Amino acid sequence: MLDIRLIRKDPKEIERKLRNKDPEIRLAPILTIDDRIRSIKTEVEQLKSQRNQASKEIGEKKRQGFDTSSIMEEMGAIGDKISLLDHELVNLEKEFHYKISCLPNVPMDDVFVSPDPKDNVCIRTWGEKPTFSFPFKNHVELNEKLHLFDFKRGAKIAGSGWPTYCGIGARLEWALLNYMLDIHLENGFKMWMLPHVVRPDIMYGSGQLPKFEKQLFKIHDEDYNLFLVPTAEVALNGLHYDEILSDEQLPLKYCAYSPCFRREAGAAGSNERGLIRVHQFNKVEMFAFTTPDQSTQILEEMVASAEEILKGLGIHFRSMLLTTGDMSFQATKTVDIEVWLPGQNRYYEVSSVSNCGDFQARRAQIRYKHKEEKPEFVHTLNGSGLATSRLMVALLENNQREDGSIALPPVLHKYLNGMKELCGNC
Repeated sequence: MLDIRLIRKDPKEIERKLRNKDPEIRLAPILTIDDRIRSIKTEVEQLKSQRNQASKEIGEKKRQGFDTSSIMEEMGAIGDKISLLDHELVNLEKEFHYKISCLPNVPMDDVFVSPDPKDNVCIRTWGEKPTFSFPFKNHVELNEKLHLFDFKRGAKIAGSGWPTYCGIGARLEWALLNYMLDIHLENGFKMWMLPHVVRPDIMYGSGQLPKFEKQLFKIHDEDYNLFLVPTAEVALNGLHYDEILSDEQLPLKYCAYSPCFRREAGAAGSNERGLIRVHQFNKVEMFAFTTPDQSTQILEEMVASAEEILKGLGIHFRSMLLTTGDMSFQATKTVDIEVWLPGQNRYYEVSSVSNCGDFQARRAQIRYKHKEEKPEFVHTLNGSGLATSRLMVALLENNQREDGSIALPPVLHKYLNGMKELCGNC
C-alpha cells in the first residue's frame, strides 16, 4: 500500500508514475476523500472541545443555581452532529482504504516505461536453444509414451486444469523440488514448511486482496474464512505480520515449497495444453525481509539463485527486466527468468523475482528499528525459485531424443536413485 503522505506531497508525479503501470489510474477521487476525512476529523475535534467546554459550564452554573437547560440542549445538538460526522467518517474511511488498497506499487525510476511486454529488456542469456535432427514433440506428445502425467484422471477428480503426476513423473517432480531447495539452502536461505491456507488479513498484507479476490480459491463456511495460497509468498510475508524486527536480524532470506492455487483463465490453442497453464502447480518460493539499503543487493542474489538452478539443469534461459506495464501489482522492480519451450516455440516464465519496497510491509505492518530509533517499514522481496510445471515441460522438451526418451541432467541423478534417463519402460 502506498503512503498517503507521499501522494499528498506530489500527486501529479505519483499519478504519472502509477499510470505507467495502469493508464486508468486517477488520484483525484482518493485525494477528495482524504480531504473530507481530514476535514471531518478537524470538525469533530472542535465540536468535542465545545462539548467539553459546555459540560464545564453546566457544572459551574448548576453549582450557582442557574438554569442549564439551554446549554444542555446545545450539547445535545453537538452530540447529534458528532454522531452524524462519525458515521460519515466510518463510511469514508472504508471507501478510502479500499481505493488506496487498489493502487499498485510505484515503479522504480530505472524501469523502462512501456505498456507492452514486448519491450521487456533482456539483461542476460545463458546457453543456447536446442536443435533437433528429428521432428521433436511437445510434452503432451512425449507423455503418451512416458506416462508421467494423467490429465484425464486429474480432470475426473477435480475438472480440467488440475493435473496428476504418476509413477516416475511424480518422482521427477519431487526430485526437482528437492534439488531447488538444496540450491537455495546453499545460498543462505532458511527453509520453512507453511500452511497452504491463510486468513484474509494475511492475503491482504501480501497485496492479493482486495484487487485480486476473484482470481483466488477460498474456503468460506460457518467455521472457516480462509484462502488457498496462490504462492508461498503470501504465507512467508505473513510470518512477521505486525512485528517489529531489529535491524541486526536483517536481511532475513527464506524459502518454502507449496502447491499454488490460481483461477487461471488459460488461453485457447495447443500452446496452453498440458502443464503450461493449470489451476494447481508446485513451486519453491524465495522471500526476503531487508532494510531499504539492502534490497537492491538481495534482488540480485535471488535472481542469481534462480538462475543457478537452470544452469545446473543445463536449460537455456534469458533474464528479462520487465517494463512498467508488465510488472506485478506489488512490485517496484521485477526480473523474469524465461526458458525456451520447443513444443510451444516460445519463451515461458519460470521465475519472477521482485523488489516490492515497503509496499507489502506497510499493508502487513512489518517494521524494523535500529536501537532506540523510530521503527521503519522493511522492504520485502519475493521470487519463484522455481515454478515446476513449466520447468518440467522445459526439461522434457529440451532433453528429448529421437526415440522419445529423455536424458536427465546429472544434478538430478542422486534424487532418482541414479536414474539417468526416462523411457517408456522405465
